[in-house]
Amino acid sequence: MQESRLQYLRLDSEDSMVLFSCEIGKPPSLLYWGSALCKDAPGDELDRLALRQGMHGVADVALPISLAMEAGLGHPMVQGLAAHRGGNDWGSLFRVAKVETLPHGATIICRDEQTRLGLEYRIGFEPETGVFLIASTLTNYGPTTLDVNEMATACLELPQHMTDIIGFTGRWTQEFGRERIARMSGSYVRENRSGRTSHFSYPALLLATADTNESAGEVFGLHLAWSGNHRLRVDTLTDGRVIASLGGLLFPGEIRLAPGESYASPEIVGAYSAQGFSALSRKFHNHVRTKLLRTEMRAKPRPVHYNTWEAVYFDHDTDRLKELATKAAALGVERFVLDDGWFGARRNDLAGLGDWVVSHDVYPDGLRPLVDHVTGLGMEMGIWFEPEMVNPDSNLFRAHPDWVLGAEAVDQVPFRTQFVLDISRPEVADYLFERIDAVLRDHDIRYIKWDMNRDLSHPGGVDGKVRAVAQVHALYALLDRVRAAHPQVEIESCSSGGARADMGVLAHSDRVWTSDSNDALDRQNIQRGASFFLPPEILGCHVGPAHCHVTGRRISMAMRAATALTGHMGLELNLLTEREADLVQLKAAIAMHKQHRSLMHDGDIYRLDTAPQHLASGVVARDKSEALFSFSYMTGDRHVLPGRLRFVGLDPARSYHLTLIWPEGWQAVKAPSLIEKLDLSGAGSVFNGAALMQAGMQLPHAQPETCLLFHLKAV
Repeated sequence: MQESRLQYLRLDSEDSMVLFSCEIGKPPSLLYWGSALCKDAPGDELDRLALRQGMHGVADVALPISLAMEAGLGHPMVQGLAAHRGGNDWGSLFRVAKVETLPHGATIICRDEQTRLGLEYRIGFEPETGVFLIASTLTNYGPTTLDVNEMATACLELPQHMTDIIGFTGRWTQEFGRERIARMSGSYVRENRSGRTSHFSYPALLLATADTNESAGEVFGLHLAWSGNHRLRVDTLTDGRVIASLGGLLFPGEIRLAPGESYASPEIVGAYSAQGFSALSRKFHNHVRTKLLRTEMRAKPRPVHYNTWEAVYFDHDTDRLKELATKAAALGVERFVLDDGWFGARRNDLAGLGDWVVSHDVYPDGLRPLVDHVTGLGMEMGIWFEPEMVNPDSNLFRAHPDWVLGAEAVDQVPFRTQFVLDISRPEVADYLFERIDAVLRDHDIRYIKWDMNRDLSHPGGVDGKVRAVAQVHALYALLDRVRAAHPQVEIESCSSGGARADMGVLAHSDRVWTSDSNDALDRQNIQRGASFFLPPEILGCHVGPAHCHVTGRRISMAMRAATALTGHMGLELNLLTEREADLVQLKAAIAMHKQHRSLMHDGDIYRLDTAPQHLASGVVARDKSEALFSFSYMTGDRHVLPGRLRFVGLDPARSYHLTLIWPEGWQAVKAPSLIEKLDLSGAGSVFNGAALMQAGMQLPHAQPETCLLFHLKAV
């Protein structure tokens, strides 16, 4: 690191760049973010081209945009930072004091001598992925306590021709929904106070041009790498300028800085694409793969799961579980995960949480006979924990009722008959680590499903102070502690489905559970939404029962298996009651997943724009040698035949052997279609890459709830 007196900070990747104004004595700001400009383009040219005039009816001068948008700037519409000392020192104005440069980034150090505050921005730009990172730290250099009411990580001015905002919303079993709206005057705001990432307000947004789609157009993506409360904003000022800001949402009195103390904001992970949404997603995927996931886990094939939940729920019986394990292994499953119900008095969801000791009533000989049976079949053993929670009916709560979060003189909000433990207290974290550590030391377990099934409705500690931020940091520390003690153990982040599936928790875990809905139609949309930011190999995608307990729908095995095999494939159904013909088809799907998972878990994603009744996407090898495309008929077609499937991402100069690999031996409703005439379900046919992409392939008619998988191999 070296100190610099740069007036402008420029960071470049292969196809994009960022440029900051960081002149000593002035507020720092983002001057430009977008397609790469020529290497010798002077920063001051962009600065001069952005000069704005004052206008009647507003300030006589154009007020500057800063990374903090602090009160001292005097903007009437946007505030990114609010802090004070007993009502004083509220009007901070931060000026650059120093810039320390790094190989691919810098630290911009700002001070306000009047309010005696320091604000540092740590900026990075990954040249190999084009991902832009920014985090900030506020420090109290004054003699008395500073109250921080709000603090966005950064306020970033983005181009005004980004007219569309895409937000991510949903609910339990309907995560990662997309809402696209035209940007309006004033503010677009999404807030989350649930204490976890949430089902309803994913901490990310996109800004795009009106015509941006999956394969063309400009788009900016911003993701807050944080597993707690957050606020996302897009503000359109009266003068037309557009500011996007993301940061942690703070409760009253939550952040009070004593002299010398600091508050570090969550990190923003951003990316820009001039080639549409899928190209943007590929940048985020590469960031997750290369910067967040552990190298040793990336090198290991993701084992096909079997999870016991929808097969047995709380009805545990060792012999029956052994029978399920035997059946799973025969199908090709590589990991067997014992879900809720193995510990304490946990015979239902009313009791036992917190008592992480194997139930002698259910397992009189302990878990070892089951674990030995599973590992003897050549599978890994996994187990479920919900460490952050406690049932009132538990030995832990009876001994330590003061360990739960709450608000003084306020009743607990009923939520799944459980309370939230204050894991920011060292004694609570120590207890949980000791219990988890004991189970892992005593058994050959290689996987934890780490669940969290309720909101933090009243995140107050025993001292009455809000602990929401501290709770998230304590979670990360506990996850890291478990991984350090047991590095061979993989950890899945689950939160009643996909309520904690963000890049913050992924720095401390290995996989996310995408949704509690295993309904294949729901999952098609949920997994597509998740893929905007997260690569397929970390998305838990399971084959559920024929009759989905969440939606009540009955869906064919062919559709269920096709939906699950393109992510981190798993099973969550009762193998002892499924039809034998379905199990034969499931075994074939597992074998197909294993055959192609190195492609699916390392390739580049390409989502396709289709008619509303269809969903389509593909994964293409980085060297363009191979591809796998999925086309789903979600509902009936408006026309007699659907349109053409235009493949993307291939090498136009090469030829590809094209086959329909799923469902095996599939035939169109009214044969012969192109599938039969070209023998795509058999020997297949060879076509030029340019023809496949530009002209495309006429799709056959198929019944709703059908998913076709096409494999392409360069010849």
